[in-house]
Amino acid sequence: MAKHATPLLDQLQSGPWPSFVADIKEEAERRHKNVDNVEYQIPVDVCDDLLGILELSYKDGTTHWKHGGIVGVFGYGGGVIGRYCDQPQMFPGVAHFHTVRVAQPAGMYYTTDFLKQLCDLWDMRGSGLTNMHGATGDIVLLGTTTPQLEEFYFELTHKMNNDLGGSGSNLRTPASCLGDSRCEWACYDAQELCYQMTQEYQDELHRPAFPYKFKFKFDGCPNGCVASIARSDMSFIGTWRDDIRIDQEAVAAYVGGEIQPNGGAHAGKDWGAFDIEKEVIDLCPTECMWMEDGKLMINNRECTRCMHCLNVMPRALRIGNDRGLSILVGAKAPILDGAQMGSLLVPFMKVEDPYDEIKEIIEGIWEWWMEEGKNRERLGELIKRQGLAKAIAAVGLTPVPQHVMEPRHNPYIFWKEEDVEGGWDRDIADYRKHHQR
Repeated sequence: MAKHATPLLDQLQSGPWPSFVADIKEEAERRHKNVDNVEYQIPVDVCDDLLGILELSYKDGTTHWKHGGIVGVFGYGGGVIGRYCDQPQMFPGVAHFHTVRVAQPAGMYYTTDFLKQLCDLWDMRGSGLTNMHGATGDIVLLGTTTPQLEEFYFELTHKMNNDLGGSGSNLRTPASCLGDSRCEWACYDAQELCYQMTQEYQDELHRPAFPYKFKFKFDGCPNGCVASIARSDMSFIGTWRDDIRIDQEAVAAYVGGEIQPNGGAHAGKDWGAFDIEKEVIDLCPTECMWMEDGKLMINNRECTRCMHCLNVMPRALRIGNDRGLSILVGAKAPILDGAQMGSLLVPFMKVEDPYDEIKEIIEGIWEWWMEEGKNRERLGELIKRQGLAKAIAAVGLTPVPQHVMEPRHNPYIFWKEEDVEGGWDRDIADYRKHHQR
């Protein structure tokens, strides 16, 4: 029998979609059934009280969680999100309800043995509730008490060889797509680069020293399966700088209906005959494609790597062979002031071990942001405030046409003295010479 009446949550559960309410109720029932078999280290009715405080929050129209402040494990400033309820007498099971972030493997590949160990550990030392995965990418373990944090951390690191993720004003846990392991479009090994950057910047991950949070995300190609261009302060997006490879026989097979478009994703539905003009050429954002004498032609100088044509005709079109990545900066997706997409910083860079060029870009941006950024100001907000030119200068790059998003609105050009050959003194002397009365 439920410990708390939850009519509002029951109404949520009644909808047609899978419900988190049903999941919490199921976990509450399971914990009570297993109480004789599991050595629970936090109250057995933690999930019951979680349902109770959620019901009260819906009833009152306000949250009953208060800010948890700094809660963590010895030596780490990130990885644990402190959370306490403001009604501990009414809901003692969630008086403490800290959230723990666990670093996910690159590409989010797991063994069943690892998942079983993690679930068994969280059953004993936490609520048993998980979120796979959070917005940053971490495994998110919902709800434990302060005394269990060190115990959980010891077993996670010493027995499972894993680590906490990032939280606070630091580098958040880097996340990558599947990359070379599964994807034919991957232009670099996204999993390997993600892993190497995670290892390189562990201090920045666990010891908050930034103005605010900072996220890396690694997309192996412009399809953007981890949405790095929209969700990370620095995104690494695979690209190529030579021509798209074309198999004209396969193009003819698509046009003739011998090969299904979109990898056969719409098989079984009658969408009519494939129309390459309507479904590919007319949808090219830069209009760089056309048919000529039965062959598909591409003006590669105008291609922006949108990937649409390659996704529709994967057997006819392939990415180029000269592969690397682009680096974009400044994306964020907050609710209050709206989303901001990343701005191009490095148009193309080869990805080669030991990744020194990439590290120089990262550390140059960090140095500028930490010097100029205000408290709780994301990198994108600093760029918006001071301009992309400052970010380009901070990493020692020279502006190129790819950095221009749109024509400028301000008719005035402000020159720096070192930009003018001979400096201002010569210009002033020339002016006086030719304008003396």
